[in-house]
This record gives sequence, C-alpha cells and structure tokens, in this order.
Amino acid sequence: MPHGTLEVVLSSAKGLEDTDFMNNMDPYVLFICRTQEQKSSISSGQGTTPEWNETFIFTVSEGTTELKAKIFDKDVGTEDDAVGEATIPLEPVFVEGEIQPTAYNVVKDGEFKGEIWIALSFKPSENRSRGFENETYGGWKNSEASY
Repeated sequence: MPHGTLEVVLSSAKGLEDTDFMNNMDPYVLFICRTQEQKSSISSGQGTTPEWNETFIFTVSEGTTELKAKIFDKDVGTEDDAVGEATIPLEPVFVEGEIQPTAYNVVKDGEFKGEIWIALSFKPSENRSRGFENETYGGWKNSEASY
C-alpha cells in the first residue's frame, strides 16, 4: 500500500449548479483524505466558474484509496449550501506519480452538477521496508559513544 505525500492542485470548476438565486455564488472546496480535511479559500463572486490555483498537501497511509472534493457556496447568516462533490480515485496517481489537471464530475443526489479541475502528484515515502533486511541495530561495534 502506498505511503507518502499527495499534492493536490485545485485549479478551477466549470458549469457548477448555481445555488445563489440573488447573487453570484462564493464557492469553496473541502478536501477529505481519510481523516484529513483541508479547505480552500472562498472564490468570492466567481459564481459557477470559480478559479483557485491552490495547492494542498496530504499524508497518504495504509488504506487511502480516494480523495473527496466537496464544493460549498459560502452564505452569510445561513448554513453554507452544498453544491456537490467529486470522488477522485488515487490509484492512478500512485501508479503514474503525477496526473495533469483533469476534470472530475461534481455530483449531488446522483445528478451531474458540473466539473472540478484538479492535478495530482504523489511522492512515496523513502526507506519504507516491509521486512527487516535494511534495518541495522546498534551494538558495541556500531556504537558512536566514546567512553
């Protein structure tokens, strides 16, 4: 299973369903990678075609298979509106190492609500060994102490 660092570049979104009837939407994205959550800045007044160009870093560990991108519209005085979410499989970036900006479908209640553009890169942790073949144990010959 991959262990390492996942870099997520949030580029933009297109064709989002407008949840604000009076004004332009103020969308932001909440990324969820297992137990880690990170939130983008609010793309104020950019409506259904926001741009962010922000980078997020996640630590990938055992059992990490997907990244969720939940899009919300920031509202003042009321709860933020859920626009939709995209589920991004991580297996391709674990294999390739890098995925250029790609459109992922944004879905809400099983319906298409636009697309979000995200680039991914993965850097595996170094020195992760399944066995003990590379480990060394100190002893009197390896001791750094001088008495």
